[in-house]
Amino acid sequence: MIPWLDETFEFPPVATALADPPGLLAAGGDLSPQRIIAAYRRGIFPWYSPGDPILWWSLDPRMVLRPPEIRISRSLARTLRNAEYEVRLDTAFDEVIRACACAPREGQRGTWITTDMQDAYIRLHQLGYAHSVETWVAGKLVGGLYGIALGGAFFGESMFSRARDASKIALAHLCSHLQTCNFGIIDCQMETPHLSSLGARLIPRSDFVSEVAVLVDQGGEPQRWQADAVKDRFRFAQQHSD
Repeated sequence: MIPWLDETFEFPPVATALADPPGLLAAGGDLSPQRIIAAYRRGIFPWYSPGDPILWWSLDPRMVLRPPEIRISRSLARTLRNAEYEVRLDTAFDEVIRACACAPREGQRGTWITTDMQDAYIRLHQLGYAHSVETWVAGKLVGGLYGIALGGAFFGESMFSRARDASKIALAHLCSHLQTCNFGIIDCQMETPHLSSLGARLIPRSDFVSEVAVLVDQGGEPQRWQADAVKDRFRFAQQHSD
């Protein structure tokens, strides 16, 4: 049996998470900003299917990407230098999260980004915690990602792409922005071949939780990111291409 959360924002120790299904820690509670932030600060995230109770997870090992370690192929580097695209921050968060909810996932039916989850993260965006990185071409949103920023840690949630490399462009520019802002880690949650190809790697949960505990207390108050904060894509592509 897994613990059910009460009205407080306390979670069980992450070391008590189940081995099967891997990382399942607790159920219940709500999706209030206070509870979600309390979860991320402890290396915990919500993930559940429509019709299920809210489920809380802490995976071991954990997939992470260090912003300076992003791996950019030669073809993506050419795109970053030459393509007619624009990257914006926090100008279309609602559109990004809804596009992520509709994006097809290999081996998945439906989405875990329920309407309640969308509403919760939109509220976090309004409070300055949740952010979107958006790829635009000819005035149209063609890709992007969203996640939570706490101190010097970014917790990635989902991405989508409607054009070739559109989500990779957003991730590359996220890494550039986070390096500028002295972020130490991007939480990618679970391992996928796609993330591995971009430089993400697995680390033990204990290391992840310890590092996050330090990083989340760094930096200033939550706030919207400046829409044009990502610049100089040519130099970034040159520095990080294979």
